Order: sequence, then C-alpha cells, then structure tokens
Amino acid sequence: MTIVDLDPAANATPGALRAFLAGCRAAAATRGRPQLVSISIGVDALDPLAVLESIFEPSELHFYCERPAQNFSIAGAEAVVSSEASGSGRFEAVQRFIDETLAHTIAVGDQAAPFAGPHFFTALAFADETGAGEPFPAVRVFVPRWQVAQAGGRTTAVANLLVGAGADLDALAQKIWRAHAKFRAFDYAGPDFSAASASAEKISVAESGDYAAAVRRGLEFIAAGEFKKIVLARAKDLVASHPLHPLRVLNGLRQRFSDCYAFSVANGRGQSFIGASPERLLRVHNGALLTEALAGSARRGATASDDAALAAALAQSEKDQREHRLVLDSIVRRLAPLGLKLEFAEKPALLRLANVQHLHTPVHAALPAGVRLLDVLARLHPTPAVGGSPRERAVAHIREIEDFPRGLYAGALGWVDARGDGEFFVGLRSALIDGARARLYAGAGIVAGSSPDKEFAETELKFKAMQEALLT
Repeated sequence: MTIVDLDPAANATPGALRAFLAGCRAAAATRGRPQLVSISIGVDALDPLAVLESIFEPSELHFYCERPAQNFSIAGAEAVVSSEASGSGRFEAVQRFIDETLAHTIAVGDQAAPFAGPHFFTALAFADETGAGEPFPAVRVFVPRWQVAQAGGRTTAVANLLVGAGADLDALAQKIWRAHAKFRAFDYAGPDFSAASASAEKISVAESGDYAAAVRRGLEFIAAGEFKKIVLARAKDLVASHPLHPLRVLNGLRQRFSDCYAFSVANGRGQSFIGASPERLLRVHNGALLTEALAGSARRGATASDDAALAAALAQSEKDQREHRLVLDSIVRRLAPLGLKLEFAEKPALLRLANVQHLHTPVHAALPAGVRLLDVLARLHPTPAVGGSPRERAVAHIREIEDFPRGLYAGALGWVDARGDGEFFVGLRSALIDGARARLYAGAGIVAGSSPDKEFAETELKFKAMQEALLT
C-alpha cells in the first residue's frame, strides 16, 4: 500500500482533493489497473451503529461489530471491491485478494489512528462449501465504500473508492466532498422501528429436527470411538406478522451483552446474520496473538449464592473440564506447526455473561516472522468448541446428524487491516433475519457422559437471549 503524506483535514478544499485524485488517476494509468483510494479522517464522536441505521439499505453489503466492554465499534457498508471463494483453499484465496488489493492501494490520513485505512471485512461459513440457495457463500471478503469506527475515545471515518485511468475527477471529488461534510456533521435520521418488533402473540415458532435423537446418535459415535467430542446445534424458525429489522434487534443485544461481540453481516439481498457472540477466535495486534478456549457452560443464578454454587459446580465438573481441555489441547496441537510459543494458565477461569457462564482460558503468543493472521485462522477454524475433536472426523458427521445447513452459524467473522492486524470472532448466539422470518441457532458440546435432556436445556438457555431481543 502506498501512503501519501497528505493530511486530508488540513487540505480540505475541493481543489486539493481534485489534485490528489488526479495523482491517483495517473497512478492507475501507469500501473494499468484501477487504484483503491482510502481516505481516513478523524471526526467528532459518532455511534457507528446509529450511522449504519441512518443509511441502512437491504440491497447493500454491510458489516458491523461492537464489543462495548472493550470500547470499540466499527461499521462498514457498500462494497467497493469484494471477492468470494469456497473449498479448502478459501483462506489462501482471501489472503491473495487482500495482497493484490493492497498492492494497488493509495492511502491518506493518519494511518496510526484506530481503525484507519482500508479494512477487509470477512465472513467465513462454518463449512468449506455452501449449497445452492444458501444466503451466504463459503467466504466473502469486501472493502466497504464507507467505514466509521470508534475506539479509545476517537472516531475515524474512512472513504474508499476505485480510481481508474478514465475516472471523472469532478464527479469523484464531489462525491467525497459530500461524504466528508456528512461525517463532519452527521444527521441521525434513523429508521422507524415501531413496526419492526415481534410480540409473543404475533409469532409462530417451529423447530427443525429432533435434538434429543441427534444427541443420542452423537453419543453412539463417541462410544464407537469415532471421535471424542461433537458439537450439535439446533435451529428454531420464528415467523412474525411483519418484517423484523436486524439493527433494532442488534441495539438491544449490544446493550444487554456488553462483554460479547454484537454483530451484523448483511448479504445485500435483504438477509442479515446477527448475534451477540461470547467467543473470540483470534486477535492480532502489533505481532501479538490472542486466542482462547471457551467450552463448558452453566446458567447464571438468581441470587449471589445460587450463582456462586453454579460456578463452583461448573469449575468442579469432570465432564465440563474434559470438554474444555479438548478445546485447549486442539488449539495447542493445531498451532504447533506454525512455531508459536503459546502461553496460558493451567486452570480455566470463569467467563460470566448476562445469562450464562463458561470455562475460559486465554492463550497468548508472539507471531513468528512470516506467519500472518489468516495462517493462524486457517488452523483454528472451526475449533472443537463449535465442531468437535478430532476435528475432521467430528465435523464430517455434523451435517449428517443435523438436518439444516449452518451457514454463518459457528463461522468465523471479522476483519484484516492494511497492517495485517485484525480480529475474528465465532458466529454464535445468532440468528438469520429474512423479512418476517428469523432462524435462531444454538448448540452444545457432546462428550461421553452428556445427557440429551441437559444438552437440550443448555441450548434453550442460549436461545433465550436472541428470542428476548426479537420480542422486545
């Protein structure tokens, strides 16, 4: 990526903007390819979700993520460049797309500002392949036409555009100038959500399949030695009397689950995958990797004593400790070929969320030279927390036992920036919103000793948050 030493704020005139774009057009002519031009500016405080609400278009791609407890949120919409891939080489295909795009990118503005520069928003489905008619491909990566992010008390707005050898400089300059003015003094003209929520009296709920039978079948495979763990999910279909707005639901999720990743990924065809995920897949920043093992669950208690008793029981549960260790051991085993020196505590801690608590082990490492974020992601996804162990054998049986496609459920969602830093989380506690329909997903890890009734109860607990958000 070429970084031009030009401060967009200090040169905020139509003439300076046109001159800069003329240089980009000349570069496109010289290189024989359109250039991705990325302009980053610091703006007054904005709420990225409110911005996305104001300009929401069902026919456009968007990506939104917020983790209130970590004080960051980011939204991007309208793809200026994008790519899709499938099969076992989809991670490599995403990396090639990123490398090729950045080789023809010109950036201005403070690239050290939080979330400055072009970001490659990526949604990887659970499986390498997705079937015809599914709402999302096996992987899609895109750079948004506009992006707004808040982190550490700063807000950064980014405009991305393609400038070719024959670009109309006046039209481009006017478009950017209008966007610049809009983000400098944003007018929050949000949608009317008054008819976008469901009520318990106006919905129907149906479930796909027999979960208890699925768990029993998984236990049979475990007893036969096919694998040690398999994660089996349920899907509930909720139908309201009117269309549901994904961003209205998302606002409720981010307020209630501040420790989770509240997210929305839209496919540009009217469908959005939303949720509040508790699970980070990985984060890379300045050469440092953070991932985590998250497995073993219990509900929260109604009183402090009840909550403490449930936490103690979880910490002492042989079944949950074994399930958690399978996930941690898999992370260690799969990252070993990359030469990472992993650091983690011997015993898991407790991660307490609003309605559930988990066994949790953070894992830290420095990335060796030549190892990039997507190299690590390709080895981690899907983890035993959402697939099973051994991974290949367990995952191969999931579609056989479950009777619905997972799509982005338990997939890897996140972004990579121009420096190679980025963050991915797992698409859990989620729902696919499609007009008046919502498909809700929840799963549980099945190991020797699992009870179909208890696993059903665990998934009911995980469904609760999304169902309440849809009905509020």
